[in-house]
Amino acid sequence: MTRPIRMVDVGAKGATLRQAIAKVELHADPKVIAAIRDGKLPKGEAIAAAQIAGIQAAKKTAELIPLCHPLQVTHVDVDCHPDGSKVIIVTKVTARESTGVEMEALVAASTTALTLYDMTKSLDRGMRITNLCLLEKSGGRSGTWKRSKP
Repeated sequence: MTRPIRMVDVGAKGATLRQAIAKVELHADPKVIAAIRDGKLPKGEAIAAAQIAGIQAAKKTAELIPLCHPLQVTHVDVDCHPDGSKVIIVTKVTARESTGVEMEALVAASTTALTLYDMTKSLDRGMRITNLCLLEKSGGRSGTWKRSKP
């Protein structure tokens, strides 16, 4: 028998400082990556637009993922590093809450990559978004966790 879908009750848990770091990669033709790096795209400055999209996405995660709790995110950092034939995106989300911010960091990373894709798709339809993963989380009952191989 399947269990009914339910949101986990975190009401009895105390608020602690929570942080999560996620990573994703956008792979494209090196000329596209250079255009992203140099801010020379038909749609304009892609990295700044993607960073804003990632920040917005972290704050709206509960609206996108059905069983996520709405959180008061206190900080979101989105770094985009063009490197050869890829852009490495790393997001960090912080909140003082009774549940973690892993989903917020992952949604921020994926939305940042999708925004870069949208802004460059006319130049390279073969782009790939890969390796979305949680790198690290801290806070809460389970403490700190770090991926052994980023």
